[in-house]
Amino acid sequence: MEKNVAVFLDRDGTINEEVGYLDSLDKLKIIPTAQEAIKLINASGMKAVVVSNQAGVARGFFTEEFVNTVNNRLRALLQQKGARIDKFYYCPHHPEEGKGIYLQKCNCRKPAPGMLLQAAQELNIDLLNSYFVGDRFIDMETAKKVGAKGILVKTGYGEDLLQDDGPDQATAEGTPDFIAADILEAVQWILKNRKHIK
Repeated sequence: MEKNVAVFLDRDGTINEEVGYLDSLDKLKIIPTAQEAIKLINASGMKAVVVSNQAGVARGFFTEEFVNTVNNRLRALLQQKGARIDKFYYCPHHPEEGKGIYLQKCNCRKPAPGMLLQAAQELNIDLLNSYFVGDRFIDMETAKKVGAKGILVKTGYGEDLLQDDGPDQATAEGTPDFIAADILEAVQWILKNRKHIK
């Protein structure tokens, strides 16, 4: 059975606007080009898979139920525009600041590759030919750990990261394969890159 290619998408700052901790549905605002970008992924036959760290759960700011509520709302808003997310994955843990069962060093918190490995198993994904679009260097590191290509978007934290004194510093593992203005430019680059490989 032929394996699927996926475009892994960070959620906050990539699909919807970065608002710090998204602890209210009122704060959920989709980045204007996200629907078109996800429709392009759908039309290409690739899987659109959301993978996000949700340490607000570990810190007690909101519950896992609320993360699912936000994901379901996001899915519904995208579907209204004909864009489909194939699956959502999130990590609720934090290694230092978690409370109770959420205080742990896990294999799912990016840049650990656990969510991508789980998706690969559940959705039959060829990670080596897949892509990761995100607004943090940790997203790029996560991609590299499984052999995927990473595209850094300038929405969310992305623009700040590219400043010399930005919040995260690029490492060899976190170097993007491409830097895009937003998710739409990222997906357009992916589609060209796939043609070039073929």
